[in-house]
Amino acid sequence: MKTDQTKDSPSDGMFNLTDYDKEYATFQWRQAENKIGWKDGGKVNIVHSCIDHHIEEGHGERLALIYNNPSGKILYTYAELADLTNKFANALKKLGVKKGDRVALFLPASPEFYISLLGVVRIGAIAVPLHCKYMSDAVTGFLLDSEPSLVITTSLLRDRISQSAVPSIEKIIITDNISSEHSWQLLMDASENHPATVWMERCEPMLLQYTSGSTGSPKGVILVHEGALQYYQTGRWVLDLKKDDVYWCTADPGWVTGISYGVWAPLLNGTTLMVYNGPFDAIRWYGLLEENRVTVWYTTPTYLRMLISAGLYATRKHHFKNLRKILSVGEPLNPMVSRWSMNTFNLPVYDSWWMTETGGLMIANFSCLPVKPGSMGKPIPGIQAAIINENGRELPPLEMGQLAIRAGWPAMMRGIWKDQEKYNEYFRIPPWYLTGDLAYKDLEGYYWFQGRIDDVIKLDSERVGPFEIESKLAEHPAVLEAGIIGKPDPLRGEIIKAFIVLKEGFTWSEQLNQDIRYFIKTKLAPNLVPQEIEVCASLPRTRSGKLMRRALKSWEFGLPINDMTNTE
Repeated sequence: MKTDQTKDSPSDGMFNLTDYDKEYATFQWRQAENKIGWKDGGKVNIVHSCIDHHIEEGHGERLALIYNNPSGKILYTYAELADLTNKFANALKKLGVKKGDRVALFLPASPEFYISLLGVVRIGAIAVPLHCKYMSDAVTGFLLDSEPSLVITTSLLRDRISQSAVPSIEKIIITDNISSEHSWQLLMDASENHPATVWMERCEPMLLQYTSGSTGSPKGVILVHEGALQYYQTGRWVLDLKKDDVYWCTADPGWVTGISYGVWAPLLNGTTLMVYNGPFDAIRWYGLLEENRVTVWYTTPTYLRMLISAGLYATRKHHFKNLRKILSVGEPLNPMVSRWSMNTFNLPVYDSWWMTETGGLMIANFSCLPVKPGSMGKPIPGIQAAIINENGRELPPLEMGQLAIRAGWPAMMRGIWKDQEKYNEYFRIPPWYLTGDLAYKDLEGYYWFQGRIDDVIKLDSERVGPFEIESKLAEHPAVLEAGIIGKPDPLRGEIIKAFIVLKEGFTWSEQLNQDIRYFIKTKLAPNLVPQEIEVCASLPRTRSGKLMRRALKSWEFGLPINDMTNTE
């Protein structure tokens, strides 16, 4: 159902960023320091900036967290969050956890997760969030690699942890069992809430975040306290957060989005964070948006497509008059999704781009600029992006190459855990961080994702990115989603092969095959028509929603599929 909300224009002054060009020309990261309570040269702690800074400014009674569960809601103010995180931080100190120690959080989205995360980082330890869908072999691998002294988990997930196989683990804390020797609640009850913050150098680590595995084996990315500058500023400029907002980030806290923009950005901006833990259900999700009066919603194209598949009936009786901004991340956004959003919410979807390794948002669509459906948007002020060739030479507009970022932004990773060689590979062409993404920049400075470098299809002398074809296929009435790979061909080098998932109610036939081919020929280009189309029940994606084309290639060529611990 369309909202009856009237939309603001940039001239209304309702956006946190109103003049992109001016800010891009003048902004420097140090301008954000005093906004989060930092002083020149002083030590910092991101948790202090997230919680205590707001209390010091007289906003302790502002609502910080709304947790939705089957029994109802649990509400936490910033003052209550300060007490609880100090309590848990002091409990950790009593257990012998100290600065630099790793603490693994193998938990679903829950108050215990957020309190634990903030408590761990408050005392200078390094949090290691693990997605709760990991099974025992994957969990053991991550724990062996990160070597935590402590693991916090639930009684159900505890069965997936082999303490004997991970020598570093000294204790396992259980969040939902008070009879356990190391019960989370008993530890909290026996602890005090006096200030526990350990002050840190800006470049010291706070998070060991494993990548989604979309480009190979998951890597342990080291993120630092200095990232607070970027989380705060991108929360203002990209998410457009204001202190009276209710903000919902649908990412699981096991992924970097669920931390950088599910914890740091909203709390640094003094916003109310809405959390939901439960299976996807379209009617329930629409209800959460309405009941919680969500104003800013950060989600993924995968979830938006699932809402599309649920049909218009799911929106009946729901009103979204509070919702003013929808953003997307995790994979490129198909223009079809934006058109659906306009029909459903009377709002566009603002796509954004970043990676675990970048720590925070790098390229995005802004409220003050026109949205080009399908584009990643423009670089954040303070970020310098470019399209480069194999030798590091910057390419002109409309020429496809590798997306690169000039090194030195606040949220940038400061290492790959136990793998300096891998870290160095990202920066092998100074001064650039090499993303591995294929893209081009248009004449107005908007960036357009075309796939991973390894996914490029070589047609005769032409290089083709798969995403443009996938995006257009998804606009066909019968196609729910699509994946494109290059298949070796003795004549042309490679041909285009499409893997598609059909929408409910459609059956594969030669007529549909020809219809799809004709659709691509007339809507895109004759040379981009897939020579082969294969229908699948689903496509392989990481748990964060990224399409894994390397898995499609492995299936096509009969090769073993390795490193799939993160795949749905």
